[in-house]
Amino acid sequence: ITIMAPVKGGSGIRENKLNRRVGNLTEKIKNGEVFSPSTGFDLPDGATKSPDVAWVCGEKMAQLTAEQVENEFIPIVPDFIVEVRSKSDRLKRLQGKMLNTWIANGVRLAWLIDPFDEKVYIYREDGLFEVVTGFDKKISGEEVLPGFELDLSEFRLYGKK
Repeated sequence: ITIMAPVKGGSGIRENKLNRRVGNLTEKIKNGEVFSPSTGFDLPDGATKSPDVAWVCGEKMAQLTAEQVENEFIPIVPDFIVEVRSKSDRLKRLQGKMLNTWIANGVRLAWLIDPFDEKVYIYREDGLFEVVTGFDKKISGEEVLPGFELDLSEFRLYGKK
């Protein structure tokens, strides 16, 4: 068990904003569910982890029983996850988690958003890796979450234009 302190205000704003964006698209496309940062996922390697944002497609959600959803950690691997770096997070540790936990367990698309260096690390299930530098760009959910586009300028440090 890893005990995590509550996030500071700026991180909370960014996490909530991202959850809203993914949630809004999920309602529009009527496919899948988005989960909050406090939701645990039981992964194939035996770990239980909680990303800042997780999205699971409708096909996988249909495999779950009401009992599993309501009374257990979710026993499937999300299709898409996002981790947002907080000031207290060590970047190397988060990068390792993205690759060795999320991608290794079957997540199809994972983003690590670093608002302090204005970079996004994009990890894909096929091993392709990309770093987007500068928050003057947009990134997409690709084929995993079609139609999802994130304007990175919204994730700059609070008060920074």
